[in-house]
Amino acid sequence: MEMVNIKINGMPFSVPNGITVLEAARYAGIDIPTLCYMKELNEIGACRICVVEVKGARSLVTACVFPVNEGMEILTNSERVRKARKTTLELILSTHNRKCLSCIRSTNCELQALCLEYGVEKPERFDGAVPESSFDDSMPHMVRDNSKCILCRRCVAACNNQAVSVIGANARGFDTHIGSAFERDVDRFACIACGQCIVNCPTGALYEKDDTGKVLAAINDPEKFVVVQTAPAVRAGLGEEFGYEIGTDVEGKMAAALRRLGFDKVFDTNFSADLTIMEESNELVERITKGGVLPMITSCSPGWIKYCEHYYPDQLDHLSTCKSPQQMFGATLKTWYAKNMGIDPAKIVSVSVMPCTAKKFEVGRDDQSASGYADVDISITTRELARMIKGAGINFRNLPDEAFDNPLGEGTGAAVIFGATGGVMEAALRTAVKNITGEEPADPNFTEVRGMDGVKEATYSVGGLDVKVCVASGTKNAKAVMEKVKNGECDYTFIEIMGCPGGCINGGGQPIVPASIKNFVDVKSLRASVLYNSDAAKQDRYSHENSAVKRVYDEFFGEPGSHVAHEVLHTSYVKRGIYKD
Repeated sequence: MEMVNIKINGMPFSVPNGITVLEAARYAGIDIPTLCYMKELNEIGACRICVVEVKGARSLVTACVFPVNEGMEILTNSERVRKARKTTLELILSTHNRKCLSCIRSTNCELQALCLEYGVEKPERFDGAVPESSFDDSMPHMVRDNSKCILCRRCVAACNNQAVSVIGANARGFDTHIGSAFERDVDRFACIACGQCIVNCPTGALYEKDDTGKVLAAINDPEKFVVVQTAPAVRAGLGEEFGYEIGTDVEGKMAAALRRLGFDKVFDTNFSADLTIMEESNELVERITKGGVLPMITSCSPGWIKYCEHYYPDQLDHLSTCKSPQQMFGATLKTWYAKNMGIDPAKIVSVSVMPCTAKKFEVGRDDQSASGYADVDISITTRELARMIKGAGINFRNLPDEAFDNPLGEGTGAAVIFGATGGVMEAALRTAVKNITGEEPADPNFTEVRGMDGVKEATYSVGGLDVKVCVASGTKNAKAVMEKVKNGECDYTFIEIMGCPGGCINGGGQPIVPASIKNFVDVKSLRASVLYNSDAAKQDRYSHENSAVKRVYDEFFGEPGSHVAHEVLHTSYVKRGIYKD
């Protein structure tokens, strides 16, 4: 690697040639503030918060896009630089809704943090006209409040990176704003509810619809039996909301907090992840042996399912008919569990805590009510759960570690890795090998499908049969894979697709990490490590070893793929257009 010699604030450094000033400053232990910049997503140098002085340049340069070269001398904190940044912040605030105390992002707003750092209060010298702003709450998962938008375009970049592109910059000049085509609400277009726009927004302009009030109302209703399930990825992210380092497993404290919130039962989505594998691996084997549609594609990610329905409606036969683990849990809860416990399913309120905003859309889908009532009544995000815990005055860090309730709190190592890209594939392979050969694989670790690469491929020899698999995360990568499927250019047997880059650990409902960290820390891998460490530590690492799942089959479903299992655990899909009149 070619190195160049530069000076930052008078100090000499040797850094890789061609990197940006922003990256070079990190080598020097200096953080340059940013707003619009998001590594590998939005590198446009538009907000000009990251300006620095470069010797010989007549104007300030944007550190996020300006490359270093030999002999460059840079000032990152001069009076001229600080004055420019403060002026930019004042200009942003002059048209910004400054009701910060009641904003959902207060204390976790990148704009707020910079204004505090640079001493920016009410920008009286720029007071004047304020452009009219729009408010869009047309989707079940999200709200857009453009009065808090700073036009950084991170949300637009995130939407484009998902190959969805239903939002963009409308109008020009002072009237520029973020919206959809023809100034129509986003629900008129093929939004997949992934929430990647939300987790990349630096302010409170985008946020999930808050359903915590519905949950609290149910808990406080003595006629209701309120049950909660928590997805694998939630335990890998929730701790960040309470000051824990990224990559901290807080499963035990999470279970304890949920009990103290007043839920009647605290269960684990890992149970139904194992159940999903039983059904999905059986479906895969049946398709292989009986000539079904191949490749079969996983159906666990509702953002991906909605994407497929919108953009590849002619390829829906490739989707597994299995409900997602969230929905399988709710269906089992209100059928087998309700019957077993003598509870009227009409009185059960099924709540899920998910790393995903698309789950809010999924709970309202058709063909998701096996008991005659919605499988899941309310889905909240990791962030919403954190707000509930804080609002209840629960001291999360002082809680003891507690276990989930039984029997629907039992999960194997195969289930917990569902939260990372490649996890569903690996879990399915562990059980598929057993189904095909009659023996468990010598090694439960299928490491070829692990990691944060957007697309991964592997071929496994199972019982004399070559099984070629593919794993994709993020719908931009899903699009590339689906084009191959559509054009007959691949020979995959099984494909796993997750709607969010990196899988559920990076879902749209996870704790929001500021760009100052996200640009330089591999958040996805750190969160994924929680799940893989949990898997490695478990005694049971195969879904078919889950004793609670065995019991449900013995008492209710009979066997994977049975008529009862299809009635309760499987679903159907809808061909959707990309625009709704």
